Amino acid sequence: MHPVLWGFFGLAVLLRGASLWISWRHERALVEAGAEQFGARNSAALAGLHGLFYAGALAEGLWRRAQPDLISLLGMGLYLFAMAMLGVVIRQLRGLWTVKLYLAPDHGLNRHWLFRRVRHPNYLLNVLPELVGLALVLKAGVTMVTLLPLYLVSLGIRIAQEEKVMRQRFPDYLVDDPW
Repeated sequence: MHPVLWGFFGLAVLLRGASLWISWRHERALVEAGAEQFGARNSAALAGLHGLFYAGALAEGLWRRAQPDLISLLGMGLYLFAMAMLGVVIRQLRGLWTVKLYLAPDHGLNRHWLFRRVRHPNYLLNVLPELVGLALVLKAGVTMVTLLPLYLVSLGIRIAQEEKVMRQRFPDYLVDDPW
């Protein structure tokens, strides 16, 4: 695999690691404040699939001896967009953002325009572009076609869990629904 793509993969691992550290810090504070976790088994499945996707993409990139080209450049752009969106989501949700599904006793409903216009921006504007971008960079088509559908099933379960929890806690949750 080309050194540029190795460097990109290293950066991707560092960025994801940094986001997990932020999530862990927020999670500790939420638990101490009495937050309740929902869908723990599905959160574990998502985490496992995320790690497996990264490992599969790397293995496939190595196997294919991936080289930088227009597709990998497009993938890098998509990945960087995903990380920028993650930054926006973390900034907006502050201490409520984690990779797991928690509801804090003082949980508030975020009314930022992004959350009013894009249902679940963390998943649709961060996670999915992140994985697709990574697969494009590393030429990991097999990883994308085999693991992304599994990830989408687990992500669909997470979204349904989150929707249920939010509707129960916030009667006006769907008031700004753009659909």
